[in-house]
Amino acid sequence: QKSHRKKHKKACKQRAAELKDEKLYSQGHKRPESDFCPLCLLAISFPMEEHAMFRTCCMKMVCNGCCLAAAKIGLHDACPFCRSPEAKNDDEAFGRVRKRVAAKDPESICHLGDLHLNGVHGMEKDQSRAIELWTEAAELGSTRAHFKLGHAYYRGVLGVAQDKVKGIHCWEVAAMQGDVGSRHFLGLAELENLNFDRAVRHLLISAKKGSKESLDRIKNLLTKGLATKAQYLEGLEGYQDAVEEMKSPDRDEIVTLMKK
Repeated sequence: QKSHRKKHKKACKQRAAELKDEKLYSQGHKRPESDFCPLCLLAISFPMEEHAMFRTCCMKMVCNGCCLAAAKIGLHDACPFCRSPEAKNDDEAFGRVRKRVAAKDPESICHLGDLHLNGVHGMEKDQSRAIELWTEAAELGSTRAHFKLGHAYYRGVLGVAQDKVKGIHCWEVAAMQGDVGSRHFLGLAELENLNFDRAVRHLLISAKKGSKESLDRIKNLLTKGLATKAQYLEGLEGYQDAVEEMKSPDRDEIVTLMKK
């Protein structure tokens, strides 16, 4: 009877792991709403901070193409999305963030954590406060906060003890909600553990959503015989489709202007 229970327990654990994997790899194939420009409704290219501007007034990432379009119609000193005037100084900008934090907006709380981490707006750098705020934002549903916490715990940085299991969990939560960075780092974590099949599965998902880093990783694995040509071609086709879907005349124009 004890032997039977032991076998049954092992089978249950195996089935639980299978169900977890089914959920992990079947969810998060679409990017989260925060990855899309609220004006043109197109996904923002990576790295997002180079192709969009974060607006503290509405906590939205507005793509460079829409910022250019707004400038063309005279909206130089106002947010292209919510039309709020530009903050006159750091105090006014910080006040806007505080107001949204008080309303328990998860992205505002996450952003406040970033400010504490970097010591912006006259604040002293405070890693522990940043972790606290990211934790609160994650509990309220911020995928970006989950990603940041995943990095901190997995690597044991920013004043927290290394906890790879906790870091992986944070990335998994965010990845299943569509976060591309978290999915990419799950792939890298599997590479560290020499789980190449699992790594490629993660990297394919993120490559198909426009991550050149993930595609390059698959290509590197192909050269080492650790990924198949079919897998690389699948990732390449998905990546090219994602890039094409992120294009617009205004975005192309701003890229050309920035090269001059």
